[in-house]
Amino acid sequence: MDWITPQWHAPKQVKALASTRIGGFSASPYQGLNLGMHVGDDSILVQRNRELLQQQAQMPSAPVWLNQTHSTVVAELNQPTSQVPDADGAVTSTPNVVCCAMTADCLPVLITNTQGTQVAAVHAGWRGLAGGIVENALAQFSDDVMLWLGPAIGPQAFEVGEDVLQAFLDYDSNANKAFTPTGHKGKWWADMSLLTRLRMAKIGIDQISDSGLCTYQEPQRFYSYRRDGVTGRQATFIWIEQN
Repeated sequence: MDWITPQWHAPKQVKALASTRIGGFSASPYQGLNLGMHVGDDSILVQRNRELLQQQAQMPSAPVWLNQTHSTVVAELNQPTSQVPDADGAVTSTPNVVCCAMTADCLPVLITNTQGTQVAAVHAGWRGLAGGIVENALAQFSDDVMLWLGPAIGPQAFEVGEDVLQAFLDYDSNANKAFTPTGHKGKWWADMSLLTRLRMAKIGIDQISDSGLCTYQEPQRFYSYRRDGVTGRQATFIWIEQN
């Protein structure tokens, strides 16, 4: 099994990781450590994958999975639960509650305050990002924060139309810095990481670390919906370790 440990300056009690598809029990086209119950994979194998990761990563409880719909809803979690909230982000100040965001090209965003007493995980597709889901999560923090941007589709692989460009320009004219013409009429390469940084700059947040990993370009390591269509999901996790 293989996972990514964020390189950022989070307090020592804040634990985080991003899974990959390496390891696990799922068969093709979900080959590996698929964590998504909603993609057509065998649910028994997905549950085995989830339990294996929880054990190997020494998580203090089962992650609280979300029913993600590209919304801008951020759920507050006060205890571990097997319920599946309808939300695209989760925030907690309770130790040993594992927040997570499932992705297969969308941008996972982890947040912690500098005291390490509050954390959040956000699933930011372009709709959620343009709609302000990261800002919605940050609104629940009262202290200084830092962000980590996990593996997502990169700026040389994410082709979008004029509607996506306009959605970001409507909020910030500087967003054009994150779009490059592809050479196809009305099509642009979108840089989700830069879009996030530009939005954060508008609200004075600059402590942002970036994995720099592209899900589309590493088929052996990551699931990618844009690349494969029918595929699995990796996830990005964060929790506060009980002292």
